[in-house]
Amino acid sequence: MKTLRVTAGVAGLALMGVGVSLLMDVRDLRGVLVWLGGAVVLHDVVLAPVVLLVGTALVRGGVRGPVRAALLVAGSLTVVALPVLLRPGRTANSSVLPLDYPRNWLLALVVVASVTAVWLVVGKFRGSRRRPAG
Repeated sequence: MKTLRVTAGVAGLALMGVGVSLLMDVRDLRGVLVWLGGAVVLHDVVLAPVVLLVGTALVRGGVRGPVRAALLVAGSLTVVALPVLLRPGRTANSSVLPLDYPRNWLLALVVVASVTAVWLVVGKFRGSRRRPAG
């Protein structure tokens, strides 16, 4: 287990090094840093508290973890999709945003909800099979 943590730490440091080296080529470093800071604030002030509060309000017991995980994934998908979901309209160049992004975002949310539902059903089925009768 310790080897796995050390390997993950080394890989993380290597990827951080790659990220820093890529930042050296950016012309508008201030804009990138503002964007990264905004992402951290959005996560810590909006996304994480909403996921925890909704997860606590909606469910009780053993299903809270999977529901919170699904909410976290759905929230992250939404944050990533916001630029194309809030775009001002059609662009002059039809190849810029050629897909139906709102529909695809909704399909991704349906997949997340479906996987979570299957996960919960399988978990309940496994739990009921393990309990001794009587």
